[in-house]
Amino acid sequence: MSSHNQIVFFDTTLRDGEQSPGCTMHHDEKLRMAHQLANLGVDVLEAGFAIASQGDSDSIRMIAREVRGPRIASLARCKREDIEAAARSIEPAEKARIHTFLASSDLHLEAKLKITRAEALHQAAESVRLARTFADDVEFSAEDATRTDPDFLVEIVTVAVQAGATTINIPDTVGYTTPDEYAATFRMLFAKVPGIVGPDGKDNVILSTHCHNDLGMAVANTLAGIQAGARQAECTINGVGERAGNAALEEIAAALMVRRDKLPYTNNIKLNQLYPTSQMLRRIHQLRLLAQ
Repeated sequence: MSSHNQIVFFDTTLRDGEQSPGCTMHHDEKLRMAHQLANLGVDVLEAGFAIASQGDSDSIRMIAREVRGPRIASLARCKREDIEAAARSIEPAEKARIHTFLASSDLHLEAKLKITRAEALHQAAESVRLARTFADDVEFSAEDATRTDPDFLVEIVTVAVQAGATTINIPDTVGYTTPDEYAATFRMLFAKVPGIVGPDGKDNVILSTHCHNDLGMAVANTLAGIQAGARQAECTINGVGERAGNAALEEIAAALMVRRDKLPYTNNIKLNQLYPTSQMLRRIHQLRLLAQ
């Protein structure tokens, strides 16, 4: 677990970042970028989505085998085959994480997954339990959390914590929330979910931010989440990602450095590596565009 004021930087450039148009990478480019992210000091490196393709699975496995420093994570839906594929891909890692997710908003449950709330609770618990048989470090994300009924969000987070999740991520999947709303969500979870905070007052479970920039508030929302108790920030280099992008790692890191008076937190990011990391990603994307 992180110390109380330590912010865990979870980089998803190689997973969520790759989902933006023109941002796909070849095998060797992913490995080069992963080594640079390790140089930057990211704590968790989400290397891909193992079930998505054999290529993605192979890239995650190669990064897990060759990159040292960050914890290597693979994304997985709350499905047995996804979790097993994720487990295989991260197996060579020195430190590994399975990151499993399930939609929690009624809109997603009804329109996308076509399952009931009760089925979602069962699926979340079973999937986290299964993931824990492969890895001690398991993250659960309640997809579309910021448009989820608050009482149900408490329920699904509670079952994930009880099943053994060590990190709980509260994604603003469609970039919908505002800083005050997002902060209130974290405060509510700390108050209502048993087991997040231990008897010693320290976090047993890390709460995490994951913000998209559709309304231009991804970084502001991330910082609001941190001020409300989140201790992991999910982000990407250059803010790349689906639609308008993710919260930009470099902006969060700069805010934590410049505004220590308001944000008195520590982290492992090496600020002198921000520019070379940003430039490497930019060059890879330029090569992709030229190749099209």
